[in-house]
Amino acid sequence: MATQNEIERTYDYMDDIFRVSLGDHADITGAMYNGDFSLTLDQAQQKKHDFILDSIKLKPGSKIMDIGCGWGPVLYEAAKHGGKGIGFTLSPAQARACKADGLNVLVKDWKDVDPKDVGKVDGVVSVGAFEHFCSIDEYKAGKQEEIYRDFFKLCSDSLDKGGKLYLQTMLWGKSVPNVNDIDVNAKKLSDSWILGHIEKFYPGSWLPSNIGQIEKCAKPYFKLVSENNGRLDYIQTMKEWGRAWKKPSLRKFIFMVKLAPRYARDKDFRYQITSLRYGCNRLCFEREIMTHQRMVFEKVK
Repeated sequence: MATQNEIERTYDYMDDIFRVSLGDHADITGAMYNGDFSLTLDQAQQKKHDFILDSIKLKPGSKIMDIGCGWGPVLYEAAKHGGKGIGFTLSPAQARACKADGLNVLVKDWKDVDPKDVGKVDGVVSVGAFEHFCSIDEYKAGKQEEIYRDFFKLCSDSLDKGGKLYLQTMLWGKSVPNVNDIDVNAKKLSDSWILGHIEKFYPGSWLPSNIGQIEKCAKPYFKLVSENNGRLDYIQTMKEWGRAWKKPSLRKFIFMVKLAPRYARDKDFRYQITSLRYGCNRLCFEREIMTHQRMVFEKVK
């Protein structure tokens, strides 16, 4: 799994720039257009949030657990509907932002969460975190499915029978890449070069192979009750992020100036910026190296 240091390297420097560009409750996971690309980014994110809360049957008074809560958009939306929740992240910057908004968020690895401390919840949500749960080294060591099974056990132990889990994650696309072909020094804009920069952008992370692998790991705790592919939605989302980031802002300019020393001394950070500059994530989805899935599970026992 990506360590706290690796998560910080990916997300903490984004804190100011994302919230300046996208709002205080920035959602940096794929929005939900479902083919209607006339929607604005905010409308598509709201559609996704409504879909998530409907999927876990949120009602006033419901308690949810958000594993990998980011800047708290789902927790914030749940609170607007009378729900309450607890969120976990490995990014201190994200946790600070959430707490400033009155959300109950802890800097904690989900593997260290004790369901007895949290208490039973009415629904579990994990949006865009699952892809960080297995590292390349763990994948090579054959531990990927064991890690996923542990995640589903935590979710199951936190829910009563019939409780719902909403899981949204990136997956590998048409085939799982060969680890040895991932190389930042490969031919520019080749698949290997793109994946090399993605690996630098998301250190300590390896994607699930396909839906079947996830569904298998969810047994015997959950059954998959619905799934929805969001690859095209994520492409559109990233296009909208690009437009938002390019809008001029004095705060954004000051923040970028502050990052200049880090850019000069940190080679891996330069790789991360290159990944953003060339839209490596978007290219992975356009070339079907990656895909994106929304899944709703129901606890079976």
